[in-house]
Amino acid sequence: MALQISPSILNSDFANLESELARIADADWAHVDVMDNHFVPNLTLGLPVVEALAKISPVPIDTHLMIEDPDRWAPGYAEAGAASVTFHAEAAAAPVRLARELRRLGARAGLALKPATPVEPFLDLLPELDMLLVMTVEPGFGGQTFLDVTLPKIRRARRAIRDSGLDVWLQVDGGVTTETIERAADAGADVFVAGSAVYGAPDAAAQIALLRERAAAHTH
Repeated sequence: MALQISPSILNSDFANLESELARIADADWAHVDVMDNHFVPNLTLGLPVVEALAKISPVPIDTHLMIEDPDRWAPGYAEAGAASVTFHAEAAAAPVRLARELRRLGARAGLALKPATPVEPFLDLLPELDMLLVMTVEPGFGGQTFLDVTLPKIRRARRAIRDSGLDVWLQVDGGVTTETIERAADAGADVFVAGSAVYGAPDAAAQIALLRERAAAHTH
């Protein structure tokens, strides 16, 4: 599949979200981080805002739920118009059932893993998933430094996806810059969440194009 860029609006101007979304019209997705101040020590936006964003965004909404009890709350985001809903393996009680419910509601189902969570226990779930998200920072805050310790896990995940023959996307999120995207792409990632790297640039469209170019040059 083609490489995809999903800029995180966590680093955008929350007072002007419609114009901030317009800045990333050249991206593949708009990545929306939902945090509940329980699963992670930060509080961001929730369901009503995601529903509003889905109506005005020039690109599909890619929600990353850093919340407790996603079994209860995640389906609402699919119903609200999010095209992709990713929940955390560490928080879900019944991940297979939840992934199936998200797909039934018309969203892509994603499973996220914190940096220290091994990928192996979840490989049998690949047929139930559309995307696997390997966090490359500890979830909770933007602007963190990419953790190279996650690269071997990305490689193992890519190998497992390839061996399965399934069309499961492999997303990385955290500290993605024009430099670290090369290492992540080399390890096998194909969907890249970039927050400050895109929204901190004077020309977001040019930055998205540069990220694509750097990733493509290091994809096998």
